[in-house]
Amino acid sequence: MRRLIRALALVALLAPAIPAAAQNYPSRPIRIIASQGPGGLSDIWMRAVADEMGPIIGGTVVIEDRMGAGGSIGARACGEATPDGYTFCILPAEAVVINPIISPIAGFDPQKSLVPVTKAFYLTQVFAVSASLNVKSFAELIAAAKAKPKTLNYMAAALPKVAFVEEMNRKEGIDLVRVPFKGGGDAVNSMLTGTTQVAIFGIGNLIQFIRNKQIVGFAVDGDKRSPLAPDIPTFAELGYKQNVAPTFFGIYAPTGTPKPIIDKLNQAIAKVASNPEFQKRHMESRGLTAVLNSAEQFGRELEAERAEGLAAVKASGLYPHIK
Repeated sequence: MRRLIRALALVALLAPAIPAAAQNYPSRPIRIIASQGPGGLSDIWMRAVADEMGPIIGGTVVIEDRMGAGGSIGARACGEATPDGYTFCILPAEAVVINPIISPIAGFDPQKSLVPVTKAFYLTQVFAVSASLNVKSFAELIAAAKAKPKTLNYMAAALPKVAFVEEMNRKEGIDLVRVPFKGGGDAVNSMLTGTTQVAIFGIGNLIQFIRNKQIVGFAVDGDKRSPLAPDIPTFAELGYKQNVAPTFFGIYAPTGTPKPIIDKLNQAIAKVASNPEFQKRHMESRGLTAVLNSAEQFGRELEAERAEGLAAVKASGLYPHIK
């Protein structure tokens, strides 16, 4: 009996210790920073997940909007938070892959300050124009841009999409002017008011207005048409060979967050967002495709994404100082 007790005690000493923070977790509300702002697809999706995730983890999940700078403001707020398991963030690929290359922030490197939790979803984007422009194709858009130089604006949520428009500018001798936007809601309003005439943006943000014929969709990214708008062809179908693959959103935590807590959030998010009913209500109608991989798998994918991001920056021709 004594030998058994000693053996059990030895096992207990050698077993990995579970941090007290994880044992009692959560003891207060969990904050998830959303970087797109109210009305953005990631903000809407994250709030829907939070509503159903609370009972699973036994706590309250609140969403805090920190929009601006292509997600970098939210990324920095997340990365500089105390890594105690009570702050997470949902960020576009740009914030962790592209922005650190083209607009580094002194004293902040998302690769060092953030750790992956899960790749949440891919987002199908659509090249669209305001119906007030009265054009129905790329050829007609190019003709309109040539007829009214420097009067047509565009916005794009990802660098490969920006590179697509800039390449079209160079190739066709036009000058669509890039303008900034704060988030999904801001982008939609800008399109509807005619302030911005052209956008490459999440199809879920624009599909209602495409169906109402207030906005016209020309092409979608990815390797197949979106079930939301099966009559809109892909870029590849129209003969465009540039990198216009779908972008993604991921969930991250401040570096140093206990691994058991990261795993607990990963599992809770996956349980909610992999539910077919949840996907039908909150994803399919918005052009989102769930990924929900492990933190380790997401980390490996991020390494490849960063290498591809640097190649995209160089290929865009927009940042000749970056070698």
